[in-house]
Amino acid sequence: MGLTRNLLVSTVTVLLTVTLAVNACPPSDRAALLAFRAALNEPYLGIFNTWSGSDCCTNWYGVSCDPETKRVADIILRGESEDPIIENAGRSGYMTGSISPSLCQLDRLTTLVVADWKDISGEIPSCLSSLPNLRILDLIGNKISGQIPADIGQLSKLTVLNLADNQISGLIPSSIVNLNSLMHLELSNNKISGEIPSEIGKLSMMSRALLSRNQLTGPIPSSIANIYRLADLDLSMNQITGSIPAQIGSMPVLSTLNLDNNLLSGEIPTGLLANSGLNILNLSHNSLEGNLPDVFGSKTYFTAIDLSYNNLRGSIPKSLSSAKYIGHLDLSHNHLCGPIPTGSPFDHLEASSFANNDCLCGMPLRTC
Repeated sequence: MGLTRNLLVSTVTVLLTVTLAVNACPPSDRAALLAFRAALNEPYLGIFNTWSGSDCCTNWYGVSCDPETKRVADIILRGESEDPIIENAGRSGYMTGSISPSLCQLDRLTTLVVADWKDISGEIPSCLSSLPNLRILDLIGNKISGQIPADIGQLSKLTVLNLADNQISGLIPSSIVNLNSLMHLELSNNKISGEIPSEIGKLSMMSRALLSRNQLTGPIPSSIANIYRLADLDLSMNQITGSIPAQIGSMPVLSTLNLDNNLLSGEIPTGLLANSGLNILNLSHNSLEGNLPDVFGSKTYFTAIDLSYNNLRGSIPKSLSSAKYIGHLDLSHNHLCGPIPTGSPFDHLEASSFANNDCLCGMPLRTC
């Protein structure tokens, strides 16, 4: 009887062990995660204390696996989030160290988010470009340096590339135009130089392109206008030259366009101010010239138009008074002249909106 019971217990133990092994992540994935962890130091929250035991698919903070294959699919580590660990600590996350190339062994990885840890440095492992299933790469808010991997364009499934608020330098790789699935591109607040790839218009799925606060030079590629889904385009605070491509004014869903603080010249395309879908337009702090197009009408609806600090001449178009809505308008620091039109939106604007022009007059400035 005792022998039978012992045999039964042994059999159950073996079955449980086999079952747990089958349901656990493979040792190679676990080893890759532990090597990734070893390259980082998170001193305050203790999130990596959960990374213990043989099964990295269960209760490892920020790690999730494919339920069928048990391969690691997602790593989501955000230093600023509403997660209880961070909320209960009463402080945002902080981490030092670097991102280990060991992650490249996780060839089923679809999401890699290591965001807002403030002090993670080092370079983006170039081998990340070889992860065939990667859809989201989000490393915002660290101190990552070096260049964007040259072969980034191999990530055919990538939908989000967010490298903002780091110290990344070098050029935007020409291969980036091959990211056929890319919807969100954010590279703002880095040290990226050189020109925007001329064939960026091939990114036909993209809805947001945020490249502000870098050291970009050269012209705005006219091919950008081919991205018919693009709603937000921010190229502000760079050193971009040339004129604004007229084709941008015809983009069907463009809602926000920020080109301020560049070296742009030439005239403002008529289509930009006539585009009834455009909601926020900032062209300030450039060298734009010519007259303001007289193209406003009953469908014109702007939350904000900022054309200050340019070389615009002539008078303020009277058609502005027929606009459906204009919330904020700044025409200061130009060479405009003549009477300010009456009625809306001019009846709620302050004198600062018209200051430092050649000879504007009328409310809210001096009488004509």
